[in-house]
Amino acid sequence: MIWIEHDLEMVADLADRIHVLDYGRTLADGPPGSVLKDPRVIAAYIGASALTS
Repeated sequence: MIWIEHDLEMVADLADRIHVLDYGRTLADGPPGSVLKDPRVIAAYIGASALTS
């Protein structure tokens, strides 16, 4: 199933695998625990400043 959603917490609770895109390019793909810790995903969805705080 392909599901487009911006609420990553909800997706992590429901999906076994996540494929994150940013402007049509793949940032990360894999299990939710790994994907949500990926610095590229954090920068895209939380903000780059969250990585330096």
